[in-house]
This record gives sequence, C-alpha cells and structure tokens, in this order.
Amino acid sequence: MDPAPAATHQEVPTRVVKAAAAEAAATASTGDFDGIYEEHVDFVWRNLRRLGVSAAQLDDACQDVFLVVHRRRGDFAGRSTIRTWLFGIVLRVASEHRRKGHHAAVFDALDDDLRSSEPGPFELASRREAVRLLERFLGMLSDSTRPVFILAELEQMTAPAIAETLSLNLNTVYSRLRLARQAFEREVAEWTRRGGRP
Repeated sequence: MDPAPAATHQEVPTRVVKAAAAEAAATASTGDFDGIYEEHVDFVWRNLRRLGVSAAQLDDACQDVFLVVHRRRGDFAGRSTIRTWLFGIVLRVASEHRRKGHHAAVFDALDDDLRSSEPGPFELASRREAVRLLERFLGMLSDSTRPVFILAELEQMTAPAIAETLSLNLNTVYSRLRLARQAFEREVAEWTRRGGRP
C-alpha cells in the first residue's frame, strides 16, 4: 500500500514506538524526508485530529504538515527532538485549518472503529463513549490549553519539554495543565454520574 500523505486513517499502520537510538538517528538525519514521514506520520495524524481538524480535512492537513517539513527540514538545527519540531508545525497547520473554517462547529468524534478480537460489544461501546468524551473535552478547551493537555496526557511529554515545544514559561505550562486536569476530572465525574452517556 502506498504510504502517501493522503492515506486514510485506516491505511496508516500502527507503529511500535522506536527505541531512543532510532529517535536520535531520525533527529540527526532530517534530510531523509521519507524516513521522517514513515517514523512520524501517526504522531502528526493523531495530533492534528486532537487539535480540532475534522476527519474530512485530515488528509489535507497532514499533507500540509509534510509539505512544510519537506520545505523546512534543512532549517531543523537539532536543538530539540524531531517530535518537538513537528508538533510546532502541527500546531500551526491545525490552527490555520480552524481559522479557515475547515472544521465543524463541534468537534466530531474520532473514527471509533476499535477492531479487536478480544473485547466484547459492551467493552467496545464503553471505549467508544470514552473516545467521544475525550473528543468533546478537547473541543471545549481553549486553543492555548488544548496543546498542553494533549502533550502531557496523551503524548506523555514532560512539562519542560512542553514549555520548550510551545515556547511557554514552565509555570504557565503547569498552571494550564492543572486547570485542564481539573476540568477533565469534572467532565469524567459528570459523565460517570450520567452512567457513561453523553
């Protein structure tokens, strides 16, 4: 299958996280566009979606990110990880797509096709509802808070790395993250009170 930037989410294979050495090699070899794409397309895809790019626009937005990467890969100085650099591009592209009105007024849920041979229908339904809850919550966050929450809770980045990625003061990162976590806890509590229903 041709791994073109316009591939659908189902066509983008899930990749095993590479060892730290592979990340270092990718960081040192930013001239290898195909390698950057192969290594990081899933990261780009899921974070565009989390930042509010609609499912209908993901192909275009993902392509836009990699067009910028192709054009600017020579500018990458290696002062940060490749993912940090990529997330900055993802953030700008997602913002541009939202500004142009390329998203629905309400964030639509991620594709909830959770294929697995193990979980039963009830567990699958619960997972789908959890995905919808997360998507609704991300849609409620401000443009300044959403990236902090995504990087900390979903990408498992440290606060100093987030501060570097987003060019923020470390205390600002902690403050935004604390507020986002409190808001998320309230949403989960309300969701639980309703019995896991929207």
